[in-house]
Amino acid sequence: MTQRRAIRVVATSARLVAGAVIAVGCVAGVVAAVALPWPTVANEPAELSVRPSAGDTTLVCNGPFRAIGRDTMNAQQMSPAGRPAVTVDSNGPREASDIAISDLTGDAPAPQRFVGSAEQGGSSLVAAAESVTIAADDLAGLAAGACRAPSTESWLVGGTVETGTSDLIILTNPGDVASTVTLTVYGLEPTSTTTVVPAGTQLAVPLASVAAGLQQPVVRVTAEGAPVRAVLQSSLIRTLDPSGIALQDTAGAPSANLTFAGVQVREPSDDTPVTVLRLMATDQATNAAVTVRAGGEVVQEVSVPLDAQVPAELGLEGLERGVYSIEVEAESAVVGATWQTNRIGAGSDFTWMTPAPEIAEQVMIAVPRGPGARIHLVNTQDADANVTLTPTAGGEERTVTVPAGGSELVEARADTTYTLTTDAPLHAAVVLAGTDALAGWPIWPSAAAQQPIAVYP
Repeated sequence: MTQRRAIRVVATSARLVAGAVIAVGCVAGVVAAVALPWPTVANEPAELSVRPSAGDTTLVCNGPFRAIGRDTMNAQQMSPAGRPAVTVDSNGPREASDIAISDLTGDAPAPQRFVGSAEQGGSSLVAAAESVTIAADDLAGLAAGACRAPSTESWLVGGTVETGTSDLIILTNPGDVASTVTLTVYGLEPTSTTTVVPAGTQLAVPLASVAAGLQQPVVRVTAEGAPVRAVLQSSLIRTLDPSGIALQDTAGAPSANLTFAGVQVREPSDDTPVTVLRLMATDQATNAAVTVRAGGEVVQEVSVPLDAQVPAELGLEGLERGVYSIEVEAESAVVGATWQTNRIGAGSDFTWMTPAPEIAEQVMIAVPRGPGARIHLVNTQDADANVTLTPTAGGEERTVTVPAGGSELVEARADTTYTLTTDAPLHAAVVLAGTDALAGWPIWPSAAAQQPIAVYP
């Protein structure tokens, strides 16, 4: 009996020991399995890169330069002060039509709308630009700019309501339906007003009527119903002397990185800055690092703190005569523009330069009538860019190598259009300059260019 119990105890003990060994082995196996990579079954979705067919391109010109206050009986009445000269060309068929003006008296030339048609799946390249020179008792100077496509959102970073200024927000609706436009003005506190722009019509809103008391406003333009072209027309009188006119295009979408090309310094001043950078953080407070370059050489660096939705200005002092590029890097999205004057004093001229977007494909450039026409090419990449400029009406093409981190200034002919091709992304601007004449604007990618999109069949 004792022996059988002993045998049972031994057998039970053996089973317990074996079970413990098996349990330890299972735990070790599980731990090892967790540590090792498990086989996975994953189906990568099929992806195709498709470039949409290019559509038609619509460009809208600003039309006549407006004078306000010439009628002593009606200080708010606007009248045409100058008829612009337009330079236009395209690589295919285009149609031209006029846009009505609802708020001008007298014989006002109609703003023009150009529509370039895409053929056989190709891109529609069309470019137009306009310029006007005025020498009157209340207005004097050169105003010029590119004709641009309408948009549902625009930013105007410029203008002021200081004494002696008469700035206008010009809204053009080239579409077939009315557009409801909201003007949101940023200063100490954002304020908004709404106006309706009828189909196929242009009208102007005095900046002072929506930005009263603001010395450095920023205006966001949003359109519902139809996109509109927004332009800021500016003029200045010092004492009784007209001291410049300008047309400022929209500044593009807010971005954490802005690049300005074609910033001109004609006559440096030790007392008053002749170049001023206006910036605004659109969503949240940030710091903006500003780098000014002459060619590839850094000539000025400064950090600017920005409060959210509060415009700020930075005077860029100590710059010598030349053409500069400016890079702005911020921690959040900003908008900006650069004011330039050829000199301080009565009889001078000024202009606003907005950021130059990146160009990576062929574009067409229109250079209108005006003095000292040049194209400023800025390369912010780490490799050289080879750029070819070809007159569309025939003539000798010119190839320029823009060094990495540098820039080149290329002479251009007035009243001429060019095609620009580049083998690397860059930024560019057209600049005009002469005696008491100053103008400039960035070169934008083709409005019909379509970026590839990912399609998952």
